[in-house]
Amino acid sequence: MTFNDIFKSGFLENVGSVSAFDMAAALLLAFGLGMFIFFVYKRTFSGVMYSSSFGVTLVALTMITTVVILAVTSNVVLSLGMVGALSIVRFRTAIKEPLDIAFLFWSIGVGIVLAAGIIPLAVAGSLAVGIMLLVFVNRKPHLNPYIVVLSCQDHDSEQRAVDFLKNRVQRCTVKSKTAGKGEVELTTEIRLKEDNTDFINILAEMEGVRSAVLVSYNGEYMG
Repeated sequence: MTFNDIFKSGFLENVGSVSAFDMAAALLLAFGLGMFIFFVYKRTFSGVMYSSSFGVTLVALTMITTVVILAVTSNVVLSLGMVGALSIVRFRTAIKEPLDIAFLFWSIGVGIVLAAGIIPLAVAGSLAVGIMLLVFVNRKPHLNPYIVVLSCQDHDSEQRAVDFLKNRVQRCTVKSKTAGKGEVELTTEIRLKEDNTDFINILAEMEGVRSAVLVSYNGEYMG
């Protein structure tokens, strides 16, 4: 085999390996499903700061994955070369929301399935995942949790404060306790009986209680 044969088999013969119709249909479907993923992400986002660039990345990632898999399925030798090339790629962007990982894998998975030609699975799977996310992510808990940070002088004032909390709220759980000389600090998770937080002012004025802080908490990480 001469150098010309290698060049011909490696480039020129691959020009028509994927038809223009297949490319257009795959990219159009990838764009449509990518927009659907973007829509679900926008509707289910519950973080601190919404990033529109991440939503656009989901659409682009679906289309890019489709292009790569189309190239891989058209040539076995090319697929081996792409495995080696993609193995050196490293992404350093920190993902703070755990749900964002699911959207990234969703976009990549849809791109792979589309390029493989299994269109019904890509469409039906995307609809099923999208409906599941819309139903469960947007569901709000009936009782919102709160965090109460207490600073007390001694054990007796700590016990009175905790007893007061247990009588005023539906549930009170001590999460952490720090004891020092002349000071006890408590962190408790509470569930309110009703949407009324006036009890925190009464708690702060109790004898032996130096400070009482009520913080709304939804259980999500904010970095």
